[in-house]
Amino acid sequence: MNHQQLNVGVIGLGVMGQRMLARLAAHPQLQPTLIWDANPAALAKTLQQYPQLKAATSAAQLIAAPGLHSLYIATPPAPHMALTELAFDAGLAVFCEKPLTVDFAAARLCIDRIALEGQRAAVNFALASSKGLGLLLASPREDWRRVELEVSFARWPRPWQAAAGAWLGERAEGGFTREVLSHFIFVLQRVLGPARVLSSVATYPQDGRSAETELRADLDVAGVAVGISGKVGGKVGDDMDDQNRMLWSTGERELELKQWFSEIEQRGCEAQIPAQLAQIDQLDQWAAMIEGRPHSLPGYAEALAVQQTIESLLNPSKNKE
Repeated sequence: MNHQQLNVGVIGLGVMGQRMLARLAAHPQLQPTLIWDANPAALAKTLQQYPQLKAATSAAQLIAAPGLHSLYIATPPAPHMALTELAFDAGLAVFCEKPLTVDFAAARLCIDRIALEGQRAAVNFALASSKGLGLLLASPREDWRRVELEVSFARWPRPWQAAAGAWLGERAEGGFTREVLSHFIFVLQRVLGPARVLSSVATYPQDGRSAETELRADLDVAGVAVGISGKVGGKVGDDMDDQNRMLWSTGERELELKQWFSEIEQRGCEAQIPAQLAQIDQLDQWAAMIEGRPHSLPGYAEALAVQQTIESLLNPSKNKE
């Protein structure tokens, strides 16, 4: 089946921008054509690696360029809403990195516009395309009684994130709760429903700037008890920057998902993991969104609901509703 080539503009050429460019290079339909970054060195390095790309002179100039079908936003969170609004003005579908925003009011206005105008927008939660999520969604939701989530990091930011900038290690926009736990909160809320933070304690360095080094919390997610434990520091494994583990329990049966759902184990159940629950190609879902076809990518409203839970974990005394 032949598909129209879909041209993508990329804003933000840090770690996530580079990873996405590498993935897009192998996709038969999505074609990156224009790039921009506020850092001239990052822009020059990317053009050396991908000489077929063209550089825009600004974010606004890229978004307004003729021939684009979609915008991929891989900047820090602060400009996400402004870039999204410009993209909608230009008729582009938007695929945005998380966290979605630092401005909840602006995000709500953007979500209202999406609903009113039928704009196309999604957020990059990697587990949305995972086999593990498919298995959870195929299980009876009412059976689950308890979920345990554990994440650990040798250090934060992880070494491979160094090019992303200092903001990842600062509490204003970064930290492992926003960057990593949000993926698993997305899974919880997609499978079960809205989450309520019962208790949460975050530990921070005394410099008043750096992101959290530990988080312990208890949540109620549609009647299911959820315990969260996250920590930075110490050895997590040979040649590993981080580990994560999510254990779902019915009381009689357990489903354990480790290392970004790449390792799946069922206990107390003889049923095999269905073969048809293959990993969904995220880029194919992105193409479907651009073309207005059904897709499984998380929208902005779902991403904001995740972020509300995340911010409640970090600031339990503040009401983000």
